[in-house]
Amino acid sequence: MVQALIFDVFGTCVDWRGSVAREVARHLPDVDATAFATAWRAEYDPAMARIREGGRGYVPLDDLHLENLARTAAAFGVTPSDPQLLNRAWEKLDPWPDTVPGLNAMKPHALLAPCSNGSIALMARLARHAGLPWDCILGADLARDYKPRPGVYRAACAALRLPPSDVMMVAAHNGDLAAARAEGLKTAFVARPTEHGPGQTTDLAPTADWDAVAGDFPSLARALFG
Repeated sequence: MVQALIFDVFGTCVDWRGSVAREVARHLPDVDATAFATAWRAEYDPAMARIREGGRGYVPLDDLHLENLARTAAAFGVTPSDPQLLNRAWEKLDPWPDTVPGLNAMKPHALLAPCSNGSIALMARLARHAGLPWDCILGADLARDYKPRPGVYRAACAALRLPPSDVMMVAAHNGDLAAARAEGLKTAFVARPTEHGPGQTTDLAPTADWDAVAGDFPSLARALFG
């Protein structure tokens, strides 16, 4: 039996692209807001890679996002009047329509927590904005490392005092699930085919025999718990 479900958040639970673009449009009305949001997000993995590879000590994602905002703004030739305020766009991401109903359907049956690269502060504020009914917050801050490094998944299971086999990682990203499975967790794939916009070409379908595959969160709840 699965006793806990831990979730990727950006893209799996919430629409970062549309939500960040909305905030960019408010703060930088003269730029292509969707292009800016996409470029800002494109700095995400390179910023974490140096930390994963040991070239830099752990830096919370809030600070990496702010550094990435400065690089993106320079590339677009603009200067936000209040970069810190614009950076809080990542705390105001809207959930996909099925996310909250699905989480509420799962909540009576298992512990629920994010296992995100977002900081505890970011995840807490995002949960309040989006109405995400977490039981606790796990992820990068706890492990002081970034997915898909194995310690992030191990730290989540240890914090819950559960063996990995009793914990299921839920994500829209096959790579995240592969890393979780390698640490002994169960896995569930929920496709988000518009996370990167209408031309998305990645993670449109499962690429392995994950323990569960569902079209949305309510369907996953039914598959797991009836």
